[in-house]
Amino acid sequence: MFALLLQLGISTSYAQLNMKDDPALRDIDVVENLGGKLPLELTFTDENGNVVALAEFFDGRRPVVLALAYYECPMLCTLVLNGIVDGVRSMDKLSPGEDYRLLTVSIDPEETAELASNKQKTYVSETQKEMSAEDWHFLVGAEANIRALADSLGFNYYYDEERDEYAHPAVIYLLTPEGEISRYLYGIQFKEQDLRLGLLEASRGNIGSTLERVLLYCYHYDPDANGYTVLAGNVMQLGGVVTLGLLSLFLGVMWIRDRRRKSQFDES
Repeated sequence: MFALLLQLGISTSYAQLNMKDDPALRDIDVVENLGGKLPLELTFTDENGNVVALAEFFDGRRPVVLALAYYECPMLCTLVLNGIVDGVRSMDKLSPGEDYRLLTVSIDPEETAELASNKQKTYVSETQKEMSAEDWHFLVGAEANIRALADSLGFNYYYDEERDEYAHPAVIYLLTPEGEISRYLYGIQFKEQDLRLGLLEASRGNIGSTLERVLLYCYHYDPDANGYTVLAGNVMQLGGVVTLGLLSLFLGVMWIRDRRRKSQFDES
């Protein structure tokens, strides 16, 4: 229940919270660091017990959906991860593994690779997509490395000894193929449009169809709306370009027809 109350207070707009008014929330926050780069030299342990560097999950081609959670979380982490699953299911035009990767890192240094493996099996199967274990990794790690990663993301959390729980915000990160922070998405539900456009943005045009990349030109991320909204000015500009193109095509066809008529008349 405590975790759910935290989520309800944080998911809509973290910036509107007054953390100082509530001692229970004073250490929970998200400080956005858009454009910042993750410390890719940090090492963790994957679901198979192998020591891996963060750099191994960024191949310069595919963006990454990252979540910080912990695997024995009683409620909020499960809701966030379920939200990712629902988002993955809804994106028919983008495929995990082929177009993007998924990564979850535990914030609890006591958790084990076995726990990570169990979570991986559960969530990979629940996506109901043709994806392998290589497409969504679950990591555990040492306290120092977890804190360093969380700090680079602006993810502020703390351990509540009385409840034996971690208090933390509900947020996921869309990262570029080079490990830079492209977008923050808040809450426990992630709209298909927000995930898809966010991944297109994070990939810098490396994934998606030409039509989808044009669509991204017409939308921008609105923090107040907590999602992507239509950018009227760009839509009007694009409409003008399309209209000009169609008019040019029409005039070109008419010119060609006129030339042919004249040529036929001269021959006769």
